[in-house]
Amino acid sequence: MHDHAIDEHAAIDRPRERVHRRPLVIALAISAIFLVVEVVGGLVTNSLALLADAGHMATDVAALALALFAAWLAGRPATPQHSFGLYRTEVLAAVVNGAGLIVIALLIFWEAARRFTAPPTVDSGPMLVVAVAGLVANAASAWVLSRGGGHEHNLNIRGAFLHVVGDLLGSVGAIVAALIMLATGWYLADPILSAGIGLLILWSAARLLRDSLDVLLEATPRHIDAEEVRAAMMGVDGVMNVHDLHIWTVTSGFVSLSAHVEVDEQQDWHAILLDLSALLRERFGIAHVTLQPEAPQHLPAAFRGCSLDTAEGRNACLMLFPPIPPRHDAPPDTHKPR
Repeated sequence: MHDHAIDEHAAIDRPRERVHRRPLVIALAISAIFLVVEVVGGLVTNSLALLADAGHMATDVAALALALFAAWLAGRPATPQHSFGLYRTEVLAAVVNGAGLIVIALLIFWEAARRFTAPPTVDSGPMLVVAVAGLVANAASAWVLSRGGGHEHNLNIRGAFLHVVGDLLGSVGAIVAALIMLATGWYLADPILSAGIGLLILWSAARLLRDSLDVLLEATPRHIDAEEVRAAMMGVDGVMNVHDLHIWTVTSGFVSLSAHVEVDEQQDWHAILLDLSALLRERFGIAHVTLQPEAPQHLPAAFRGCSLDTAEGRNACLMLFPPIPPRHDAPPDTHKPR
């Protein structure tokens, strides 16, 4: 039985307004414009730090465009074919962005290693000018994306935000490298700082991928203790036991729960449902709840039917049903080849 008891809060069953697209559009415009500036600057000055940052900026443009498209898809209404809507497109975009960050980091490492053996001369003055301009552009994009805290709660926005922050770090590294080379002429500073930036990018990408894959694997959200939820539900008057408890994330900020609840038959199930719904919503922030009531004395030792709590139940879930026999009164297939 699905919780429809608190219809006036139905908006909570959906994630917070799915990502305002305007910050993504602004950040995309900034990144696209400055990409051209950095590519030209990197080629003119022969700076790996600038070219590495430009390569990352190019993926920023792709990442922001992907995030924007995913946010639009996530706003589409649910259909019978996609009963949860297209919210998972945002998580898929985060996975793609995380994988892209890892590729970028590996490319930076490869080019830095190549330059360690024979560091080329870098025109440090113009490099410094371009790097400072890049810092300003990336800081503006990061500020736009961070407004409202979307980068903390939404994996799609976080993926785009991490791309921009990686670029911001790249600009800082390029500035430091340019200052060192201007002061000392030590051109190894360029690949060394580039490799350091690559490590930071790799660390951020790994965290993003971990969180995104947790959602795709329908893992219990990290901030929720499933056993604590079970114990709290069993503390509700009239609840005898809870099994087949599943808690998963549909997309960032949208947590769902389903469970089988053994209830005292002497008590009103609808009153129990209201109490459970209020508990899950107010204490754990879970608004999308599906609960199946069961009479405990009718259950065998191994829960009847499909269940993930026991070996017998899992086997029942995996049973292969016999094919439906063809109807004898069905019209002949006129499309068969003769």
